[in-house]
Order: sequence, then structure tokens, then C-alpha cells
Amino acid sequence: MEKSAKIYIAGHKGMVGSAVWRALENQGFHNLIGQSSKELDLKDQKAVQAFFEKEKPQAVIDAAAKVGGILANNNYPYQFIMENMQIQNNLIDTALKSGIEKFIFLGSSCIYPKMAPQPLREDYLLTAPLESTNEWYALAKISGIKACEAVRKQFAKDYVSLMPTNLYGIHDNFDLKSSHVLPAMIRKFHEAKENNHSEVILWGTGTPMREFLHVDDMAQAVVFALENKLPDYLYNVGSGKDLSIKELALLIQNAVGHEGEIIWDTTMPDGTPRKLMDSSKMQELGWKQQVDLKEGIEATYKWFLANTENLKEVSIVS
Repeated sequence: MEKSAKIYIAGHKGMVGSAVWRALENQGFHNLIGQSSKELDLKDQKAVQAFFEKEKPQAVIDAAAKVGGILANNNYPYQFIMENMQIQNNLIDTALKSGIEKFIFLGSSCIYPKMAPQPLREDYLLTAPLESTNEWYALAKISGIKACEAVRKQFAKDYVSLMPTNLYGIHDNFDLKSSHVLPAMIRKFHEAKENNHSEVILWGTGTPMREFLHVDDMAQAVVFALENKLPDYLYNVGSGKDLSIKELALLIQNAVGHEGEIIWDTTMPDGTPRKLMDSSKMQELGWKQQVDLKEGIEATYKWFLANTENLKEVSIVS
């Protein structure tokens, strides 16, 4: 991929998209384009087609999605399946019809079955039922993966899907109604610290195991996929290490400096018992994780402190 290539990053204002933008700029790419959801509604097929006709990108990175945690997925199942399918279908189909050879589709580890063997391998896709609390989002992402695979199979274009584990970092969503577990904990512990180190109530038992990857590491995986023609259609992107939610809570509590009590609300759901990804396929090609979890949490909290007045309170990025 030439450094002058015009690359469209859908979702460039979001956590992942903005990290990809920074990573590409750092690598010398200087013809990047992106539009906010106010400028371009990716759910509008005609608007997407008009944008591609005008801008004529040479590569597309799809980091746009409606995202959220367990609560948001439970409350808005229709929006999570329909809006995500509209966004990705418009992008994939328009890219194909525009003759674009390189398309990178970003998904989530929730595409894999709830009770799949650990660590999760790419060939476990569609082998058993999904986790019910986020199946709507997962089904949408699976359809995007399969659309990209179909393009590779039928048209021999370099359309590849990267499935990150749980991501975190700067520009994360800290809205307690729609955020994921790590940023939600940062906000909860911070607000409790500000409130005389009051108690923090967290969902579930704290026993589920989760894997986390800093968004800058994910961005480097995208750059790697952009600069190389990967031989397969689907790749996991993760750290290869997990920890319990209780262990995560203690890491974040220490980083924030909260000294109060942690109370686990066991009436609330835990979600999937364990979700560790096998990222050996991507690692064997040359991509490696760089950011340590403890250091990444500390850096994310510093960013949170510097941006508390402008925290994102919405769950759609485009």
C-alpha cells in the first residue's frame, strides 16, 4: 500500500477509528479521509454510494458500529442487529461495486459461541449458540465477516476481518449506560474516589475471565493488515492473556487511587464465563502486542482525567 493511497476510515471519531488514524499517520500515510455521523449517515445506502463516488477511496477500514455493554445490548436488541448490518452492508457492498481491492472489517470476540473451548480459535465460528446478552450485535458482526469472506471467494479481493478482544484506551466510551466493563469501572472508581472514597457496586460475581487489549495495539494490527495481504479471511487480535473481573477491578482501583469497599451485586448477570482468544494466526504473521495492561489502564485513566468535561455519552461511532 502506497503512503499516498487514499484510505477511508469509517468510524474515525471513535476509539478504534481514531487510533487507526493516528497509527496510519505515524506510519507516513497522509491521504486519510473520514466523516462524522452528522456528515455521513452510514445507514443511508444512497449517501454512502455518493460519498464513494465523490472521494474514490483506494482502501476502506470499517471501524464504525453501534457498540455497548450488556445493559445496552439487552435494552436495544433491534438497533444492535439492524443498525450494524445497515452500516457494514452499505460499506462492503459499495466498496465492492466501486472496485476497491482492500477492505478491513473490524468485529468483536463476541462472535464466538458462549461455551466454546478456550482459547477461542477462528474455526469455532458458528459451531454453537452465542451468549444471549449480546447475540444481536454478534449476529450482525458474523454477517459482516461472512460477507467479506464471500467477496474473497467470489471476486478474489483482499477483504479481511479482524476480531479484537475487549479493547480499551483513550477516546473510550465512559457512559455508564452503554460502556464496556473496563471504562465503566474507571468512571465508577473515580466518582467514588471523588465522593470520599465511597463504596463501588459492580455487577455479577467477579469470577468471569476476560482478556483486554489496548486500542493502540489493535490499530497496529490494522496497519499490518493494510500493508500485507493476509492469506485467510478471519483473524483474532488479542493479548493471549486473561484475568478475572475481580482482578481487573483491583488493578483499576489501584490506578485510580480509590480506597473504599467493592461490593459485588450477584443478582446481575456475569455474561460469558471466559473469553480468551487464540491470536496465534495473526502473531505468526508478524503482529505482536506491545502495551502492558497495567500501564495501559494508568494511561487511560490519565486521559480520562484530562477529558472529563468532554466524555462521550453516546454509543454510535461513525
